[in-house]
Amino acid sequence: MKANLRDSIPNLEPFDYSQHYDSLFINHKWILVNGIAEKKSIYTFRNNNILEIYRKESLIETTWTRDVDNVFSIETEDGLITVKAYFKDDDVLVLHHQNKEEFALFINTTQYSEEVNSVADVQNFLKIKYKQKVTKLIYGHEFYYIEKSKEFGPFTVEELSEKVNSKKISMYCFVRDINESDYRKRLRIRDLIQEL
Repeated sequence: MKANLRDSIPNLEPFDYSQHYDSLFINHKWILVNGIAEKKSIYTFRNNNILEIYRKESLIETTWTRDVDNVFSIETEDGLITVKAYFKDDDVLVLHHQNKEEFALFINTTQYSEEVNSVADVQNFLKIKYKQKVTKLIYGHEFYYIEKSKEFGPFTVEELSEKVNSKKISMYCFVRDINESDYRKRLRIRDLIQEL
């Protein structure tokens, strides 16, 4: 992809060997998002600096090395390239080409049971992944709600859901996170319940 990396994908975390190498990087199936509509490519970085690239029933075996910190050299069909590695999170890897304003975006499908063969599949993967992440974040978290100009709480989303189900409060009441000072985000109880 040609674009300014920081503008396209904010909040990237540079590759950290101690944190990422064993748990996220090595022996994981990384599907290249760039060009997936034309051809699907799966990259697997192996120990001993071997890179396996699967494309349409064929396996290309090449090499990679970590030069310094998050800088890698990768042997490709086009020759040796130098990239910086970043993670958006555990399942999104970005390799930023050091000699061009280009980057490759990968998703980690090692723990994902569905096939990813198209842009729509990538979108579905990300939608499911981030919905699970949101659910984990709000589960057990506490919120205040406002009804008839009075504030109540804090309550967990489960407690708010019980109050709505027993008709004690309306699902259209505004809520705010315990760490926020006002209801500016216009979030309603209904919005929280939908994410559970």
